[in-house]
Amino acid sequence: MIKRIKPPKKIQGILNVPPDKSITHRAVLFSALSRGTSTIHNPLQSEDCLSTLSCIEALGCRVEKAKGTWTITSPGLGHFQKPNKPFDCGNSGTTMRLLSGILAAQDFESVLIGDPSLSKRPMNRISEPLGQMGALFSLHEDRYPPIKIKGSPNPQPIQWNNRIASAQVKSAVLLAALHAKGKTVYSEPSLSRDHTERMLLAAGGKIEEKEGTLVLEGPQFLKPVNWSIPGDFSSASFFIMAGLLKTGSQVEIPSVNINPTRTGLLDLCTNLGAQIDIKNKKEMGGEPLGDIHLASSPLRPFSLSSKLVPRLIDEIPILAVAATQTKGTSSFDGIGELRIKETDRISAVVKNLSAMGAQIEERENGIVIKGPTPLKGASLSSFGDHRIAMAFAVAALLAEGETTLEDAESVSISYPSFWKDLEKVCVS
Repeated sequence: MIKRIKPPKKIQGILNVPPDKSITHRAVLFSALSRGTSTIHNPLQSEDCLSTLSCIEALGCRVEKAKGTWTITSPGLGHFQKPNKPFDCGNSGTTMRLLSGILAAQDFESVLIGDPSLSKRPMNRISEPLGQMGALFSLHEDRYPPIKIKGSPNPQPIQWNNRIASAQVKSAVLLAALHAKGKTVYSEPSLSRDHTERMLLAAGGKIEEKEGTLVLEGPQFLKPVNWSIPGDFSSASFFIMAGLLKTGSQVEIPSVNINPTRTGLLDLCTNLGAQIDIKNKKEMGGEPLGDIHLASSPLRPFSLSSKLVPRLIDEIPILAVAATQTKGTSSFDGIGELRIKETDRISAVVKNLSAMGAQIEERENGIVIKGPTPLKGASLSSFGDHRIAMAFAVAALLAEGETTLEDAESVSISYPSFWKDLEKVCVS
């Protein structure tokens, strides 16, 4: 699908963003791990989350869908049925990596497959720690999907120091550790998003955190939970940045997850001069949420360090767009992980911003952008990546003239109603 976008006068309105993708994935998986019936209110019904849902059905869970609610009845950890066909994870790296953690501790063989994009993403980062726990892995070229797993009925606890901050690797290890007898110790160089730890506690599990190191003693058995999913901060980020960058704009986004491991963009923009206020703060299911109010604000240039990257990894493409509008040079260092997302996001950002007239330099693990640059409408591609599509939809709002965006349907991976919501807040 090709989308044609013309710049509006401003962005204005109250916008309810979709439910959180990361939390929906985990609510589905924790429901599968808990013996009995769990409910998930306000799940994200996107392609990625539906992949996770279909995978737990293949394990023997019964899923009932009603308006705005999924009800999941599970035999629980240790009682899953052996699948009779491969688990199809679609485009979802979260599904493949977290499900592998569960399957590594099951007494049967499994195969996980994905679409062409997912099949190019490295999975050895999970096979290494899970292999040490006793599971046997086979990967294409020892690195890529499909994944064949022979699970261990008696997984061993491990001590694992991950080289990079990765919520998916961490979660895979913790989910396998639920079935291991003894203490599994996990550490990483900086704190990645912590939804798994929070939700594990909400489901009656126990986990300790000491100076950045996690300790989980197994085996543990979880209880069913009535999960409620807040708004997705990563989805909200596109409208946050559109409102900040488009002169004369005002935006309110209610009931958004504001977990501090996810809101690095808020901290960064506030430090750069953004007018952002969080109101009605509360907690739901162990997760903080609030209403985000903002008004257009000129931002200063910035240097993004590798320490902050895990807290805004999904927001880097839209931050690159913002950097073109600041007065000075902005640098993004330590973002090499973007090269192994749904597409090479560093390359995609450089190609699209260059087409719009931006001054941008590509480096192996980063980019440098000189601003301000008046962006010009251009023919762009999402490269099949939902976050690239939404970031450059915002860039198109700032540009002079019409922009065309190929593969615009990719937004359905995380934000199926994105184009409708964008129209709602664009004031011509």
